[in-house]
Amino acid sequence: MTKHTWQAWALYMVLAANLSEEQVLKRACPSCDATQLCNCSSMGLDFIPPGLTGKITTLNLAHNRIKHIRSQDLQQAVNLRALLLQFNKISSIDEDSFHSLGKLELLDLSNNSLAHLSPVWFGHLFSLQHLHLQGNSYRDLGGSSPFSRLRNLSSLHLGNAQFSTIRQGNFEGIVVLNKLWIDGGNLSQYEPGSLKPIKVIKHMIINLRNTNVFSAIVRDLLHSVAWLEVRNIEFSILAEMQLLSVMSSSFAKKVSFKQVLLTDATVPEIVSILEEMPKLVEVEMVDCVLLGTGRWEIQIQANRSQTLRVLTIDTLSIEEFYLFTDLQSVEGLLSCLTKVTVKNTKVFLVPCSLSKHLLSLKNLDLSANLLGDQSLEHSACPGGWPLLQTLNLSQNSLSDLEMTGKSLSHLRHLILLDISQNNFGEIPDVCEWPKTLKHLNLSSTQIPKLTTCIPPSLEVLDVSANNLREFGLQLPFLKELYLAKNQLKTLPGAAPIPNLVSMSIRRNKLNSFSREEFESFKQMELLDASDNNFICSCEFLSFINHQARIAQVLVGWPDKYVCDSPLVVRGMQVGAVHLSLMECHRSLVVSLICVLVFLVVLILVAIGYKYHAVWYLRMTWAWLQAKRKPKRGPAKDICYDAFVSYSENDSEWVENIMVRELEQACPPFRLCLHKRDFVPGKWIVDNIIDSIEKSHKTLFVLSEHFVQSEWCKYELDFSHFRLFDENNDAAILILLEPIQSKTIPKRFCKLRKFMNTKTYLEWPLEEQQQEVFWFNLKIALKS
Repeated sequence: MTKHTWQAWALYMVLAANLSEEQVLKRACPSCDATQLCNCSSMGLDFIPPGLTGKITTLNLAHNRIKHIRSQDLQQAVNLRALLLQFNKISSIDEDSFHSLGKLELLDLSNNSLAHLSPVWFGHLFSLQHLHLQGNSYRDLGGSSPFSRLRNLSSLHLGNAQFSTIRQGNFEGIVVLNKLWIDGGNLSQYEPGSLKPIKVIKHMIINLRNTNVFSAIVRDLLHSVAWLEVRNIEFSILAEMQLLSVMSSSFAKKVSFKQVLLTDATVPEIVSILEEMPKLVEVEMVDCVLLGTGRWEIQIQANRSQTLRVLTIDTLSIEEFYLFTDLQSVEGLLSCLTKVTVKNTKVFLVPCSLSKHLLSLKNLDLSANLLGDQSLEHSACPGGWPLLQTLNLSQNSLSDLEMTGKSLSHLRHLILLDISQNNFGEIPDVCEWPKTLKHLNLSSTQIPKLTTCIPPSLEVLDVSANNLREFGLQLPFLKELYLAKNQLKTLPGAAPIPNLVSMSIRRNKLNSFSREEFESFKQMELLDASDNNFICSCEFLSFINHQARIAQVLVGWPDKYVCDSPLVVRGMQVGAVHLSLMECHRSLVVSLICVLVFLVVLILVAIGYKYHAVWYLRMTWAWLQAKRKPKRGPAKDICYDAFVSYSENDSEWVENIMVRELEQACPPFRLCLHKRDFVPGKWIVDNIIDSIEKSHKTLFVLSEHFVQSEWCKYELDFSHFRLFDENNDAAILILLEPIQSKTIPKRFCKLRKFMNTKTYLEWPLEEQQQEVFWFNLKIALKS
C-alpha cells in the first residue's frame, strides 16, 4: 500500500473510533446530545462512557456501578464545571484522571468505596470550590494533606463510618472555608493542631461521639469558627463535662446542637459553658432529647451572657414533659434574649414569672405546641413580654378567638400575630386586640364567616384555607390580603379595602372577574388568582386580552390560569384562548341573520312583484293540476265549439259583435264565455280548465288591452299552458288590433312564439273584408 493509502486508512480508523464513541455516549446518556448538561445518573453504567467532549460543563454519573476511573475517561472534558460521581462503587482512580479538569468547581465522590485519598488526584483542580468525600471507606487522610493545592476550596465534606484518624498536616494549604463537615462517628484519634492551619471556618459541622476528640478539635478552632454545629453526641456523663469547658473560650457566634442527648445533670454545665462564651449570639437545639424534668441547680452570676440574643429549640423530646418544672432557675439568663423559638416541644404553659423576665424579647415563636386558651392567658400575663413585636402561636390548641385577643391586648408593641392552624370556628362580632397590631394570620382556623372582630388597624390579613364564601370587612389600611383555598366566587369589593396592594385568591371558586372589578383596585400591584376554574366567556377573554397590566399584576400568569369551560377549551391557558365571533356574540349574530333573512325575503318579494313571480308560481301550480287531468274528455263531454279568452276592455266587441255573428250563424256555434257560462262558486282556475276541456277550440282575442292591462284576472291566463302543451291547433288567435310581439309580456313566452310561427286572424276595419274574416273564423272553428 502507498503512503497516501496508509494515511487515508489511519484517518478513517480515527474517525470511525470517534464516531463509535459518540454513538456509545448517545446510547448511554441520551441527554448528552447537543447540550452542556450531561445527565447519566441511574443508568446502570459500569464505566464512564467514552465520547465526552469539551462542550459539556456538567456531568452527572451518580447512582451507577462505576468501579474505576481511568486516565482517558475525562481527558476531553476540559470545560467541565461540575462532576457528580456519588453513590457508585469507585474503589480506584488513576493518578492523572482529573489532570485536564482545571475548570472544575464541584467534585462529588461521596458514598463510594475509596480506601485512601491521593493528593495527586486533586493536584490540578485549581478552580475546585466544593469537594465531597464522605461515605467512603478510608480510615484516614494519609500522611500529608490531600488538599494542599486546592487554593479556592470553599466547602469540604469528609468522613465515614470507618474514619478514625486525623493527623497533623492533613489540612495544610487550606486557609479559609465556608463550610467544613467532618463525619467522624468513630473518630478516635486526633492529633492536636491538625485543624489549626485553617484560620477561618464560617460553618463547622462535627458529627462524632468521642467527647475527648470533640474537646481537642474545639481547642484548635477557638478563634476560627463562627458557627459551630455539633451532631450525634451524648452529653450524659457529668464527669466528661470538664472536657467541654474549653468551649467557654470559643469565639463562635452561633452554637447548634442537632440530635444531641442531654440530661438534667449535664444541662447546667452546658449552660454555664455557653454563657461564658464571649461572642455567643445564638444557641440552637434541633431534634434533641432531654432526659429529665428540668430540675436544674444553676447559680446565675451577674453580667453573664450579655451577648446571647437568640435561642431556638426545635423538636426537643422530653419524655416526661408533663412533669417539667417552672424553670425558675434559668430566669436570670433570659433578660437579654430578643428572639426565642420553642416549637414542636409540647409546651403547654409558659410560667408568668418566666414571661416577665423576657424583658428584651421582640420575637417569640411557640408554634406546634399544646397551648390552650387558659394557658395562653397565664403565659401572656400583664407585665410579660413587654417589648414583644412578633408572636407565633400557630398549631396550638386555641379555640376562643375573643379570649386570645383579650389575653394579648396588653402587648403595646405587638405588630405581627400568627394564630393559624388553630380551631376557632365561629367568631364573635367584637374582640379586643393590641392597638399596634398590623399583621394577623388566621389561616386554617375553621372560620366560616368573618366579622368585625377582626381589628380595623390591620395592614396584612391572612384568612386562607377557611370556609369563607364572602369577604366584606371594612379595613381601610389593609395592604395585603390572603384568601387562598376558600369558597369565594367573586373578587372582594374594592371600596372597603381601598389601599390594597397585594391579594391572593387562588384555589377558590372564582369563575372570572371583570374589567370594572380589576380596575377598582387602584393600588393593586400583585393579584394571585391562579388555580381557579375559569369560565372563558367572551367578556372575560376580551378583558384579559386587552388589559395591558395583566402580565405584570397576575401572579403565575399565564401557566396557572386555565379554562374550565366551555368544554372545547377546557384545560387551555386563558391567555391562549380566542373564541369565534359566533361564540362571543351569538344573539347579535342571530339578530343580524334574522335581519338579513328578512331583507332577502323583502327583496325577493319586491322582485317577485316586479317580475310577476307570483303569477308564474300560480300558473305553474294550475298547469301541474291540469297536467294530472286527461288532455281531452270523451266526445260526449264536449259542450262548446270554442272557449273565448279576452280582455274585459274588449268585451263590447266580443259580446255584441263576435258572439252575435257566431251564435246566430247557421248552423250556430256554441261559445263559452266566462261571464255567462262559468259555474258560480267554483274556483276560477277550475272553471277555466273545465271550460277549455269541454271546448273544441279556444279563441284568444288579442289587443293592446289584452297584453298591456294590469291582469287583474291572472287565472284566465293559466289556460295557455294546457293549450300550448298539447301541440295541436285548438288555439285560434284573433288580432283585434295591430300589436307588436315585443310588447307582449315575457311571461307569455309561448304566446310570443306562437305569434311568430303560426298564422292568426286579424280583424279588418273595412266592412267588405269583415265577411272574409267571419268566413275564415268559422272554417277554423269547424276544422
